[in-house]
Amino acid sequence: MEGVSREIRLVARPTGFPDEELFEVAESPIPDPSDGQVLIRNAYFSVDPYMRPRMNDVRSYVAPFTLGETMTGGAVGRVVASRHEKLAEGDWVLHGLGWREWALSDGAGVRKVDPALAPVSTALGVLGMPGFTAYYGLFHIGQPESGQTVFVSGAAGAVGSAAGQMAKIAGCRVIGSAGSPEKIAWLRELGFDEAFDYRETRVRSALAELAPDGIDVY
Repeated sequence: MEGVSREIRLVARPTGFPDEELFEVAESPIPDPSDGQVLIRNAYFSVDPYMRPRMNDVRSYVAPFTLGETMTGGAVGRVVASRHEKLAEGDWVLHGLGWREWALSDGAGVRKVDPALAPVSTALGVLGMPGFTAYYGLFHIGQPESGQTVFVSGAAGAVGSAAGQMAKIAGCRVIGSAGSPEKIAWLRELGFDEAFDYRETRVRSALAELAPDGIDVY
């Protein structure tokens, strides 16, 4: 296929908060799929908290990003050319090839996304890894019961906001903490019963006031 694909590469390790100097936008030819491959035109890619420690060259539960290579991570795109028996042109898919306009895949780790079920971008959010993390942590680990009090820290993030809403659906009283007035207002829009700014109020003091009988699930 004619044209170029832009991609974002990590070119330096961060010290502290990452900035744009750590990255470069590179161009490469748009590839043509071979037998067993698909070419995907990405529409969305995800920026997730786990990516920050992967920028460091340290041993962890997942390997660090390699300098000079494209940032990998969740992305959603549409198949524009296919030579794969299970993926067809026009399919929306979720994959882990990351921050690039065009992705070439052999189908490993690629999952179809149903656009009739929900907006395809939700495969990177509430119907993807963040939502599954929230669901598993809340219901398999926390196991709250209706009427109990659930406290969610980092409640304005992708996982926390999903967990809080799931807890409300389950009939719980939900308290959330976040780091700005705007985030607190958003938590109230989501239906949190109580929310406080941990930068302005100590957590211990806030919970003593908002949950004097204690919390059941954190």
